[in-house]
Amino acid sequence: MKILVLSALLVLAPAWSMAQQAAQPAGKTVAKSTAAKPAQTAKAKAKPQAAVVAKAAPTSSRTRLHSGAMQVAAGISAAEAALTPEELAIADEVHTGRMACELGAFVQVERDAQSPGRFHVEGKGFKFHMAPVASATGAVRLEDQQAGAVWIQIANKSMLMNQKLGQRMADECMSPQQFTVAEGFKKNPPPSLLDSPATK
Repeated sequence: MKILVLSALLVLAPAWSMAQQAAQPAGKTVAKSTAAKPAQTAKAKAKPQAAVVAKAAPTSSRTRLHSGAMQVAAGISAAEAALTPEELAIADEVHTGRMACELGAFVQVERDAQSPGRFHVEGKGFKFHMAPVASATGAVRLEDQQAGAVWIQIANKSMLMNQKLGQRMADECMSPQQFTVAEGFKKNPPPSLLDSPATK
């Protein structure tokens, strides 16, 4: 029995000694920090004219970015809610679906379910969120003012333009309704402006 107790003590002794050594520096640091506190408070008392002002924690850049994004989103949604009855009437005339264009291109026009009167217009290499705009010519016109993109729809075709670059992105795009009108124009061309009665 004595041998068992002695052997257990021999096994536990190194672990006990290591635990005491590990605990000792921690105790010293605690003592140092508590000893330093009275000295610091004494210094603070010695300088009554130096007022201690707690600084507010600086707002993190993430919080500021998030706040800015929320404000922009609120502004956009407020602007989106402001379609006039005339603009909503224009939206009702917009042809939707996948439309074949010249040179093998295509444009997909879909209504935005989250924002009535607005449309997602996309194709290869572009995607726009467009709203109807009144046009003096009577053509159906959608715009993404931020991107500078314009979708113009007339009776027999539609085109997508980039106003910022001053170029057409897609031309001769036709919905099934526009294709029917275009075929009708081939058989029975509309009168030209030069054929008006005033010129005869």
